[in-house]
Amino acid sequence: MESFRLYKHEKLCSRTAVNLLFSDGKSEFAYPLRVVYRIVPGASAPGARFLITIPKKKVRTAVGRVLMRRRIREAYRLNRSVIIPELTAKCVAIEMAIIYLDRELKPYAKIEDRLRTALARIASIVTAEPATSDPSATASPKQ
Repeated sequence: MESFRLYKHEKLCSRTAVNLLFSDGKSEFAYPLRVVYRIVPGASAPGARFLITIPKKKVRTAVGRVLMRRRIREAYRLNRSVIIPELTAKCVAIEMAIIYLDRELKPYAKIEDRLRTALARIASIVTAEPATSDPSATASPKQ
């Protein structure tokens, strides 16, 4: 039986990792969500680490931000199985930030559908990438 629990090691907390994610990451849109992700090849532990952000400029009340954060976290928890098998098959890790873009609060069904769409797109990108076990293999040779 599959475990649906979210563990602490799945949360993206490091300031350095977050800065790298937003400077070097790629983006996928599935309105009202934007997923910024960075594939980390040759990771010691393949898997996904994520963070969720709801801008105060978009959702003004703290109650609304917490509600959307809970809905997004629940949708990710139940649908991360879309992306995890591809990550373990390729021996890569992924760091992602899920950003809520809409001003009004969307129902859970809409959030889950759009997050599943974004994760499926990212999973197809991961499977299409060539497998590299050594991160230095992508660097250009010195002349």
